[in-house]
Amino acid sequence: MIPLAKLAKLSPKHRMRKTALILGELERQLLAGDLERQLLTQKEIIESEELPRWASALAALFAEEKEAPQVVRTAAHALSTEAKAGLPGADLIRAVDTLRHALLAVTGQAPADWDLIDPRTGQPDSGSRRVFPGTCVFLDDLRSPFNVGSIFRTADAFGIEELILSPSCADPRHPRATRSAMGAVDLLPWRRSSLECISGEIPVFALELGGEELGRFAFPERGIVVLGSEELGISSEARKLCTYGTVSIPMSGAKGSLNVAVAFGVLMYAWTSSMRRSR
Repeated sequence: MIPLAKLAKLSPKHRMRKTALILGELERQLLAGDLERQLLTQKEIIESEELPRWASALAALFAEEKEAPQVVRTAAHALSTEAKAGLPGADLIRAVDTLRHALLAVTGQAPADWDLIDPRTGQPDSGSRRVFPGTCVFLDDLRSPFNVGSIFRTADAFGIEELILSPSCADPRHPRATRSAMGAVDLLPWRRSSLECISGEIPVFALELGGEELGRFAFPERGIVVLGSEELGISSEARKLCTYGTVSIPMSGAKGSLNVAVAFGVLMYAWTSSMRRSR
């Protein structure tokens, strides 16, 4: 962190950008329940008794800042009010978040999904995962690291046992993938393999246009779902292996399609709901 005395010496836009970074770190520590340690290590800025004064001084600093729009001033005042309450709870965290995003917007820093702060800031325990045994996803040449990371995150959330990536699929260790996965790459078992890993011993089906409507599809309790590339869909070789059929999400819009990671989320809700009903 940087003391307010140093913030005051910065140019207006630099000050707002720097303050957004400071608030981001504060928010992470508040979410992690680590405020006490922060107060001990950052005494020159925020101590248990100085947090209200720091927030109040920050609000005053922006109140005098001509380049700070009203939305920033209002958010800074709200943070000061919450800090004076002396309770580092949800309202204080939201006040920090609101001011941080107001500053990001004013300085032209529209956040991407991976820039958002995950409220579960601690290290997840992979051993606590509950999975649906025998469920697997095969990514058939997906090219977008962002989509691959998003699919990892969704697969973990819905209890998929394993992800298999084709040799040409985007790298889940790519920075964009790891950001959108939000830690799921380290939680979910995955491997790279060619189509030869798909055998007829377990149902294999495709998520693709032109198949059985989602609400009528008879999902298997164990199986592999194949997701095709963003540009070309499922390869002909993979399609031949999908002997259990093809499931499709009904569309009403003019575009008639969904992002593959979004479509996968819709599919997983339907598939896991079907498995829960059968138990």
